[in-house]
Amino acid sequence: MRITFLGTGSAMPTDDRVQAGILVKDDGRTLLIDCGAGVLHRLQQSGVGYENVSTILLTHHHLDHVADVLPLIKGRWLAGEEHLEIVGPQGTKALVDDLLSIYEYMQGKLELQVREVVPGEFSVAGFDVSAYETQHSLPCLAYRFGDLFTFSGDSEAFAGLANFAEGSAILAHDCSFPDDVDVSNHPTPESLGRELAGREIGRVYLTHLYPHTDGHHEEMLESIGTHYDGDVRFAEDLLTVSID
Repeated sequence: MRITFLGTGSAMPTDDRVQAGILVKDDGRTLLIDCGAGVLHRLQQSGVGYENVSTILLTHHHLDHVADVLPLIKGRWLAGEEHLEIVGPQGTKALVDDLLSIYEYMQGKLELQVREVVPGEFSVAGFDVSAYETQHSLPCLAYRFGDLFTFSGDSEAFAGLANFAEGSAILAHDCSFPDDVDVSNHPTPESLGRELAGREIGRVYLTHLYPHTDGHHEEMLESIGTHYDGDVRFAEDLLTVSID
């Protein structure tokens, strides 16, 4: 399995971090998790291209996770593709319907299959996935791909999510702000380290990074490290990680 971090930024993107998006590829299967602003451009830079993404899996419906969904629909139509599957938590069908109601000329351009999922197990794009509800300001799901990869989506750090991720070779976890920012619905390094303490995880990548984290990476890692002694790194846009 190959994981490419397309967008590691947040609702406040920076020069080198666009909004949320992760590409999962394995044995000819391709899945895009989240599709925030800038993700289509990153897909082209990755060499995969939006015309080769036929399934999106959404964690939740905040704008920085869905802003490029409609551009992806249009891009695939213009590229001559005929279908797109969009999978996500409850409310995903209403989201897609509302987007297409604004841009009526896009209705019927692709065969759209919209499917809503709940916590539990399901299959998407040939992958077997487990979903777990996170602690965020909107309903949001974390996703796990066997023992290989877990993505937290947006969430505060809490024991249930740490338990869900335990045993993963790679965990990509929201870590939006340094410790000196008073925040809810997202973790700080201290809270993340505290919840990960004692967990067996191959490597943790920090993502969904607000500009507030710039210049604070070392202190953030040190804060996590006071509780959790595992391998923790910062994700970067277009970083690709191979998992055996």
